[in-house]
Amino acid sequence: MTELPPHHPARLFLPPVEDRFLLAGPQSRTEEAVTLIRIAWDVLRGFRTLHFVGPCVTIFGSARTQENDPHYQLARQMGSAAAEMGFTIMTGGGPGIMEAGNRGAKDVGGRSVACNIELPHEQYANSYLDAHVTLRYFFVRKMMLIKYSYAFIVMPGGFGTLDELFEALTLIQTDKLDDFPIILMGTDYWKEQIAMINKMAETGMISTIDLRLLHITDSVDEAIGFLHDKAVKTFGLQPKIRRARRWLGERGL
Repeated sequence: MTELPPHHPARLFLPPVEDRFLLAGPQSRTEEAVTLIRIAWDVLRGFRTLHFVGPCVTIFGSARTQENDPHYQLARQMGSAAAEMGFTIMTGGGPGIMEAGNRGAKDVGGRSVACNIELPHEQYANSYLDAHVTLRYFFVRKMMLIKYSYAFIVMPGGFGTLDELFEALTLIQTDKLDDFPIILMGTDYWKEQIAMINKMAETGMISTIDLRLLHITDSVDEAIGFLHDKAVKTFGLQPKIRRARRWLGERGL
């Protein structure tokens, strides 16, 4: 049996779909139309799953961090502390730091959600989630992780974590996103990155006022205080959950 091409209409709702097909240059008009529908379907699934989760704090960080790593425990503590404030904890849904943040929320009976991603080696959602959506496209996933959040906790991580960090920074810097707090946890890990950002300011590549967009600490109490001042007080947040309408097929947490 001949395998269907990646963009064949018959594959419209079949996993996996990889970003490399989207990014492979111009396709036929039919293939481009199918791609557009698949992207819209990804976005719709994200909206439907996350519409009722309430105000979120997103925790970014490495999938490779082990449970015995101090950064895992720090992320778990941050998940608990932010959940106790009434926030829903959102992560990328995988293992490592993501699992730790979701686990921390569940430790204190808080709400825990995630945007997972289809990968060639299959990243399975962790077991500490009230709701999650598995998306095909990285850019849709990143949009969802930002769209529902009023603060971002950035734990040690790799390229993906840096991508998410600088996406949030750029959106705030360019006024595409409100001035939500971005907190880097792990001063020793981030010190070279902070030095690089300071160098950007010194050489005029960014404005010195942009340095205020980041807060770096090792203290959960300090991070929660900053979160309260810059998110809860500034935006008057309340732990309000939208009501799902069953007749529309909607489901809350």
